[in-house]
Amino acid sequence: MYKQLHLTDEEHNEFVENHPNGDLLQLTDWAESKKLTHWYYRRFAVGDDDGNIKGAAVLLFKKLPKVNFTLCYISRGFVCDYHDELLVQKMLDEAVETARKEKSYTIKIDPDLPLEKHRETIEYLKRLGFKHRGLLDGMSKENIQPRQTMVTEIDKTDDELLKSFERNNRTKVRNAVRRGTEVVKSSMDNLPVFVDLMKETGERDGFLTRDITYFESMYKHLNPNGHMELFLVKLVPERVESSINEDLEKLDKEISKADKKKESAKKENQMKDLSKRRQKLEKQLAEASEIKDKHPDGLVLSGALYAQSGHKSYYLYGASSNEYRDFLPNHNMQFEMMKYARENGAKTYDFGGVSVNPDKDSAHFGLWQFKKVWGTEVSEKIGEFDYVLNRPVYTLAEVGVPAVQKGKVKLNQLLKGKRK
Repeated sequence: MYKQLHLTDEEHNEFVENHPNGDLLQLTDWAESKKLTHWYYRRFAVGDDDGNIKGAAVLLFKKLPKVNFTLCYISRGFVCDYHDELLVQKMLDEAVETARKEKSYTIKIDPDLPLEKHRETIEYLKRLGFKHRGLLDGMSKENIQPRQTMVTEIDKTDDELLKSFERNNRTKVRNAVRRGTEVVKSSMDNLPVFVDLMKETGERDGFLTRDITYFESMYKHLNPNGHMELFLVKLVPERVESSINEDLEKLDKEISKADKKKESAKKENQMKDLSKRRQKLEKQLAEASEIKDKHPDGLVLSGALYAQSGHKSYYLYGASSNEYRDFLPNHNMQFEMMKYARENGAKTYDFGGVSVNPDKDSAHFGLWQFKKVWGTEVSEKIGEFDYVLNRPVYTLAEVGVPAVQKGKVKLNQLLKGKRK
């Protein structure tokens, strides 16, 4: 038999971090950060007769506008063994009791469970009364969290980790490391620098970005317990100059060696290629001198918010400057963050959601191309489920309102087309 337990925040977080099905989004620290966007939370835990913790969940609640009902969302939860059907039933009973007190019209869950090992869990949850929203594309807007993410196994040596990357990406990482960029773990004081980079990235790639208060709330609640860090990549002019001068010295030796060969079309082509390479390096050296004059203390080119919960680490948000992209700051940053994650006990590094093998003309193709070269595998989860508590409100909120919103979008598109 299972019974309700009362845990401290620390006990809850420790259980989530150590459980195979635990996730960052089930930490109380994460729930606290969501208050900024008008969510509030409750949590519960269940255990056996000996008091051993067997399951826990954070329930996020958000009030619907203009009505006295809430949405209950258990993000990446429940945290328990889903093969123990009696335990899952107890978790659901506790969730329903809590959600009814908060006047929720539905309970949404999207457990962090691999599809290949939990197809039977989908059927069991449906038997319990859950409605499965389907095995949707990883970037589908119909799910709150992406169903498919890209994950790298990082429980290996630096060399093994590097070798797991695609060949071209390995070369880029090596070049990024030696081109004069430095990856530093920063502080909350530098969040404005990161947010400015986010705005620059959003304008370049065509997406809306968050206000600084959003990132401040996340950092303030997650960083103190080691669940979030800010990483920045700085271009160090002195290192750049040193690296380029080394390359020039090697290149000059190649040119001297090639020049001694007999005249031929092959030699002519080789000399042209070497000359182009030298011109490129000279241009980079001039850029380094320019950077040194304008930014003697260095220039931040990219940044990321890194998160961790136990054995899982996450690349949450990334941003980069439009300037000096040839220095590949993101490649150095990703490799360093993976190593940092491993050194802090993580075994996996999650790049976040993707659309798997999209067409080349898809808006998600570039994201897939970037995330698939890091030794990643697709982590396909069982998807999102709804446990309906109030059918009329559920139909209105989950079917009626989205239909009206889609109708407005189509109408606007139609009107714009007529104006052209």
